[in-house]
Amino acid sequence: MAPTYRPRLLDRALTSRLAAAGAVVIEGARGTGKTATAMQRAASFAFLDTDVDLRRLVDVDPTLVLEGQRPRLLDEWQVAPKLWNHVRRAVDEARSPGQFILTGSAVPVDDATRHSGAGRFSRLRLRTLTMFETGHSPGTVSSEALLAGEPVAATPSDLNLRDLVARMVRGGFPGALDLSQDAARRFNLDYLDQMSRLDVESDGRVDHDPIRVAALLRSLARNTATEARVATLLADLAGEEPSASRSTIEAYLKSLRRVFLLEEQPAWSTALRSAARLRKAPKRHLVDVALTAAALDADEARLLRDPNSLGLMFESFVFQHLLTYFDGLDATVFHYRDSNGLEADAIVQVRSGAWLAIEVKLGTGQIDAAAENLLKVQGLVAGISPAALVVVVPTGYAYTRPDGVRVVPLSLLGP
Repeated sequence: MAPTYRPRLLDRALTSRLAAAGAVVIEGARGTGKTATAMQRAASFAFLDTDVDLRRLVDVDPTLVLEGQRPRLLDEWQVAPKLWNHVRRAVDEARSPGQFILTGSAVPVDDATRHSGAGRFSRLRLRTLTMFETGHSPGTVSSEALLAGEPVAATPSDLNLRDLVARMVRGGFPGALDLSQDAARRFNLDYLDQMSRLDVESDGRVDHDPIRVAALLRSLARNTATEARVATLLADLAGEEPSASRSTIEAYLKSLRRVFLLEEQPAWSTALRSAARLRKAPKRHLVDVALTAAALDADEARLLRDPNSLGLMFESFVFQHLLTYFDGLDATVFHYRDSNGLEADAIVQVRSGAWLAIEVKLGTGQIDAAAENLLKVQGLVAGISPAALVVVVPTGYAYTRPDGVRVVPLSLLGP
């Protein structure tokens, strides 16, 4: 009996993209649910990663692989990258939207997508499940309403801090949701091991060493939600992998991006009213904070005893949610930091220029300082004023302070 499909926030975007583009590409890390999501809309299927005969057919007559009711799902298409141009031609010939859905857990080593797909392909990124999608947040506070500048007021949910941290450690991979807490942690450890041994190895451009990749993943976990430059990672790795070189680390980082395991939060570029210089380095996060916990062998009890580590991991957890909640609004999630040390953990900006400034704090005792910091950021940025200044905390009440700053628990936030 097939498992019941758990609806995703991406479902609506997939429907609208299929109505507008000849082919929709759903990308994301392994195990995020791309195939299950695509199968809700596909009328026929081609599973290229598991069907050896289909992959052989691509070399003989790729047009046969494309035959079937539309939209046709080409699952893990990157294992047969020759298909890209054939899909492009089929879309041109059909002159109708909604022909194909392609899912991919990696960018092909020889990136076939460099050949123009303009006007034919639309891309979506599926990430791990948010707390709204797993039912841990009622979504009482709307991300869209925040971007519209609406005030917030809501009573707490039943979720407490310990429950939220347990959810962080469990993670948002669909395959781990129905497991026990211990089994979910084992799932995440095995996931990291597989990525270290197999997925990075599939990149023929790097000299693969799974031990070194695992060490780099631990370093990224220790430096989560920070501007972890290559020099920082090298210094951090010195005890474990003293022979690692800058070029090796850069190659591995590129491969981790290729398999969507590494999320980079770009620095915001904007006009300032001050002489301060904007920092340009991205913050780095693993695709799910549960993988960060697994890499550090940290369960919820250990994290609750280590507020510094928990604070950084909570910031990474919030970043994951912002990516998904604001993706439907065509927004980008940046971070802000200038040469005077003023920063905001997240800046959410849409194409129109509207933006939010967000600080992430683990404790309510930090809210006043976070609000003061956000007001300083607002005063330094020239041009469009922010739609809202927001302090995101784990749990509790949602409310609007007298200074206009919104306090929003992640346990209440939704799309």
